[in-house]
Amino acid sequence: MKSSWIAPFSLLLIVSQAWAQDAALQQKLQSAFGRFQADAQCKYASIGLTVLDAKTGEQVFAANPDMGLAPGSTMKAVTSVTALNVLGSDYLFHTDFGYRGSIANGTLTGDVIIKGYGDPTLGSWRWETTRQTYILNQMVSALKKAGIRKIVGRIIGDDTYYTSQSIPNGWIWQDLGTYYGAGTSALCWGENQFSLKLRTGQVNTPVGISGSSPAIPYLNFKSELINGAPGTGDQAYAYLPMGGSNIMYVRGTYATDQTKKAIGTALPDPPFDLAWHLADTLKTLGITLTGTPESNTTLVNKGLTMPQAATTLLTINSPTMASMLYWQNHISINLYAEQMLLAVANKMGKPVNTNNAVEALQDFWKAKGIDPNSLNLFDGSGLAPGNRITTATMAKILQSATANSWYTDFYNSLPVYNDMHMKSGSINSCQAYTGYQTHNGRQLCFSIIINNYNGPGRGIREKMFKVLDELK
Repeated sequence: MKSSWIAPFSLLLIVSQAWAQDAALQQKLQSAFGRFQADAQCKYASIGLTVLDAKTGEQVFAANPDMGLAPGSTMKAVTSVTALNVLGSDYLFHTDFGYRGSIANGTLTGDVIIKGYGDPTLGSWRWETTRQTYILNQMVSALKKAGIRKIVGRIIGDDTYYTSQSIPNGWIWQDLGTYYGAGTSALCWGENQFSLKLRTGQVNTPVGISGSSPAIPYLNFKSELINGAPGTGDQAYAYLPMGGSNIMYVRGTYATDQTKKAIGTALPDPPFDLAWHLADTLKTLGITLTGTPESNTTLVNKGLTMPQAATTLLTINSPTMASMLYWQNHISINLYAEQMLLAVANKMGKPVNTNNAVEALQDFWKAKGIDPNSLNLFDGSGLAPGNRITTATMAKILQSATANSWYTDFYNSLPVYNDMHMKSGSINSCQAYTGYQTHNGRQLCFSIIINNYNGPGRGIREKMFKVLDELK
């Protein structure tokens, strides 16, 4: 008879202990959140926090969970989980390298065409097999293998697989010439960015431009940049050429104590830059080229249409989605997130542009029971300051990831801040964190966002960490 009473009593004890632990955690979070909300930096701020049980989805704690807030780069976590669901962790982008025309006696009479299908890593320095020299050597080897020693025609970068709008609606003009504001393309090259080398001097004097890496001789750089006082940081902004011009202006200030002496800058036309560098490489190797490098943009400006390759010499595959996500989330690469979102739209059968890609993302999560009105978005990276998402939706999306075979890939893609696996985000007086933490053997997922705080970002981050410390 005794044994019939032991099991129910033990179960009741376990449930009671779990309830007590939940109540204690809720109380600690409530106190910590209250202190944070009452802080002087938060006087005019909007703050949301949602904590869920990562296994069951049960709400552990919530404060303003349905308030729409600008997420900054924590938006990349949503894009990551969406892409993993739709495309899978082993997904590969690809690029085709081929030609049209005929080959006779070592001469191609026709065009060499590089057609992109959305790979953001082509020409990236992050993998040995994506570096620019490696890719260009592959292309040269493919031409030589085909017996081509002379080209009576052009090298053309073809990005027509996606629509022509490369800048998502909602991005601000000041960001567009920066490396982190590089636009999307079906044919990316070198992460659609390059480096401008600066020649600094005394405070309040002009900053000179001493060159670029890699070389971009077809652009003309004009500096209106001023040497700033020590401690004022890098406030330099490059501005893309307008109206067919080849002039790129650089404006703002650059502190004299900055050690890098260079700024990351967006490529105005990545397909053209790839075509130019391949043509330059062929010239160096003694392979004659009679035509000029072209892209869809340059052809359209000349009233010409994009030709199609008849023969494919080489298909170049990207690293896996899982490998790309690691860099995307650790370094917070906007381009990768935008290209992944476009690939989601393509997979879901929508014409490929960012507006349609956002709709595809909303449709996907609507089918999972999430109100699309809680995902009021302009992009997949979080660079648009007008993005709004609720912490409840962010946490639900992270919670949904845990049941999938690719969850470990996603979890490992998140950087570690404050000894917690979480993605950070900051933009226009916004600071956000979203991720996972184990508390007393129970895995939790969370999202915390603050908008319109005042004072230094470092101070607000430390105060947010004090709230999140209660999850440890």
